Amino acid sequence: MNHRRNFFTHIASIGAGLWAGQKVLAQQTGQAVPQRSGSNIPVEMPDLSKLPHKMVDGVKEFHLIAEVVRTDFAPGRLVDAWGFNGCVPGPTIEVNEGDRVRVIFENRLPEMTAIHWHGFEVPMEMDGSVGLGQDPVPPGGKFVYEFTLNQNGTFFYHSHFPMQEMMGMLGMFIMHPKKPYTPAVDRDFGIVIQEWALLPNNTVPNTLSMEFNWLTFNGKGGPACTPMLVKQGERVRIRMINLGMDHHPIHLHGNQFAVTGTEAGRTPQQLWYDQNTVLVGVAQARDIEFEAKYVGDWMLHCHLPHHMMNQMMSMVGPMMHSGSGLHTGGGMEAGMGIVRRSNALSEDLGPSFGRGMGVSADIERLTSHLIGPQPQAGHQGHDMSRMAQDKIDPAMDMYPKDDPEKKKIPGYPQDMWMPMDAMFEKPENHGLRNGWSGAMGGMMTLVRVLTPEVYDKIARLQAEQRAKGPAEKKKDEHEHDN
Repeated sequence: MNHRRNFFTHIASIGAGLWAGQKVLAQQTGQAVPQRSGSNIPVEMPDLSKLPHKMVDGVKEFHLIAEVVRTDFAPGRLVDAWGFNGCVPGPTIEVNEGDRVRVIFENRLPEMTAIHWHGFEVPMEMDGSVGLGQDPVPPGGKFVYEFTLNQNGTFFYHSHFPMQEMMGMLGMFIMHPKKPYTPAVDRDFGIVIQEWALLPNNTVPNTLSMEFNWLTFNGKGGPACTPMLVKQGERVRIRMINLGMDHHPIHLHGNQFAVTGTEAGRTPQQLWYDQNTVLVGVAQARDIEFEAKYVGDWMLHCHLPHHMMNQMMSMVGPMMHSGSGLHTGGGMEAGMGIVRRSNALSEDLGPSFGRGMGVSADIERLTSHLIGPQPQAGHQGHDMSRMAQDKIDPAMDMYPKDDPEKKKIPGYPQDMWMPMDAMFEKPENHGLRNGWSGAMGGMMTLVRVLTPEVYDKIARLQAEQRAKGPAEKKKDEHEHDN
């Protein structure tokens, strides 16, 4: 037993020495070593809000409302989802270890629901297990959840009805520790991972689908995701939670990180090791931490290829060139490419929007494929093909192209290149390289490691934007659209 205890003590001392060695190295190389307060800091949730509370007789009281929410994953892509307090995913709840918490839950949905507190150690009657610990909360009904929290880490709350989960009913719940974690961080971010199946011209997610064409961080698909901004030399924590049908290998460019926490709380430091990709499984949380040593605009994204694009459907390679257009009304099997009859290249097994029940129209009216010769409608009705021709900068040219010679190449086309930087103008994107938006799609965002000068410049732009009244902001948006 003593040998075992000595072994773990030795490993822990090695881990501490490695982290201390990084600080010494930073000092020797002239990098700034941030002076960290060692206290808990608020978690930043790009593109999401936080749920406010009030103190009532020493209890932190929150009012959580389940309701239908109209949102957008990107400019022009409206979605009618289900969420909380006007937010999809729901607003983040932030408390401290040891807090007594009361959540007054109100159901404004057209059907019953209830809230499960994922990973919480609370009485069964407060767990949200419908039928076991409580009755469903009916439409128009309320339920009061109350518990004392003696844990710390990254957790979440969600409906325990599975299809409601796929409609968006999920939110992050953060419990800060009584004793702040070490080493302390300068920036603390949160990301909620979700996936959606949306047919063209339809705003309601198909919760029965097993395939997904919109993949989001905090309710936005790249390049609409707001970047995370840090200064060079700062220590960064990013918390991620996932509740969907897929596991997601999340990869960070240009940096190595350690996984420092899971959905069960903090991971012992002797178990940390360098990596740059972490699998965030269904119903899991992963906290990663790293030193922002290198200036740059570093991608953070799911590395599943189909999760690195938006509005994905079967229109790559030879499938784009054949047939009479895309079928509609295909069942789930058709949409997944399962061959039950005929042969794999027959017309009735061509690309289709296979997320219906198979009872709609068999074939759409005759229509060309994506790269047909007619103008392609873009944002606010702009002719995207003409825009590409007018651009002088080749980085802003667009693919695929309606080129007969290219079509002779086996497999062409595969990927798209459609930069639309102006559509995503915001202070956080200031200074990004021309054409940056063409590389950002699907479950993808940025960690921008900035010099102090650039960071301060963006902070001033953010302050100016916040100072603008609603009328000025609306005027700016109108000028951009035109």
